[in-house]
Amino acid sequence: MKKIGIYIFLGFSWFLSIVPEFILYGIADFFYVVLYYIVGYRRNTVYTNLTNSFPDKSESEIKHITKKFYHQLSDIFIENIAIFKMSKKRVLRMVKLEETDIYEKLYNSNKSIIGITAHYSNWELYLTLPEIVPHIVFGVYKPLKNALFDKEFYKMREKFGATPITMNDTFKTVLKHHKENKLTFLGLIADQRPIKINKKYWTNFLNQETAVYLGPEKIAQKLNHAIIFTYLEKIKRGRYIIKTKLLLDDVSQCKEYEITETHLRFLEKLIIENPENYLWTHKRWKFKKGDPNY
Repeated sequence: MKKIGIYIFLGFSWFLSIVPEFILYGIADFFYVVLYYIVGYRRNTVYTNLTNSFPDKSESEIKHITKKFYHQLSDIFIENIAIFKMSKKRVLRMVKLEETDIYEKLYNSNKSIIGITAHYSNWELYLTLPEIVPHIVFGVYKPLKNALFDKEFYKMREKFGATPITMNDTFKTVLKHHKENKLTFLGLIADQRPIKINKKYWTNFLNQETAVYLGPEKIAQKLNHAIIFTYLEKIKRGRYIIKTKLLLDDVSQCKEYEITETHLRFLEKLIIENPENYLWTHKRWKFKKGDPNY
């Protein structure tokens, strides 16, 4: 049954990868109606996250953001199914790559990079970064339980030359290349809720006490890697620009938590400016500070 499921999925992906955009986004519109009006996928979670994050916004404003978010989520869902079988040429039509000089300057300065991002806009399009990054590109991912789907996700994410690595292999992989004097770009989605066993840093983020991973900061401090933030600016449906912001090129003098606070504040500003682009369905604030179960 699992094999049948993956064949159906890949067949649908192939279909989406070749149809004109008006059909692709017509399907996304249909999916929006199902997701928002019929299924109501995690609407309570989205509503709670938005009202807690934006306590000054009215009920009508929250509802407006919610609908825009579900439209965005539907587009991302359909786009990402298509990307599995989409040609490189068509994927590159979807995304414009900017600020390439930042990567060249860091490479020429013999600096490796930690590229921090978040579940903001269509984050899967970072698979195109090897097109502009001269470093060896690694993307951290969490393996799926279904081995067949995991294999297809892996193939998709290495389509442009990046190497997907698991969270458990992250530091030893980067350290190995560091010792061999090989320059690396480590892509990290750093806005997830830390799992129970991980050390956490608590801070105020979007008006809420929030637990944060310290992984990017710890790796950067140990290896003195530059910190950049990458994000996608949506121009219109199916068209994005990958933007890059150099946050810290020398972390050797940073105080404790300074790196973490720097990338969090940058993300917070992005979300406040365009809240519909963030992934509000995640139970980011499920646990509170001091919770004995966390």
